[in-house]
Amino acid sequence: MFIHLGGDVVVPAKDIIAIMDVKSSGISHKTKEFLKTADDEGFIVKISQDEPKSFILTERDNKTVIYLSPISSVTLFKRSNFLDDVSLK
Repeated sequence: MFIHLGGDVVVPAKDIIAIMDVKSSGISHKTKEFLKTADDEGFIVKISQDEPKSFILTERDNKTVIYLSPISSVTLFKRSNFLDDVSLK
């Protein structure tokens, strides 16, 4: 199954490691440092020009990619749970 992260970006659900809220995560110094380092090393993909509401940590083929999404972490989490509900039926 795939999850739409915003814009034209869709990723396999199995590749998602974490879905994080930007506002609550932005408070942590360690998280800010992590995102800054990831940006410096080219691991961040900004999905749209809109203010990011969440970031999604993914890994595929031993390559880490962090997506900055204009969609809230709550909405993305609901989408991932929807996929679990569908697969159980």
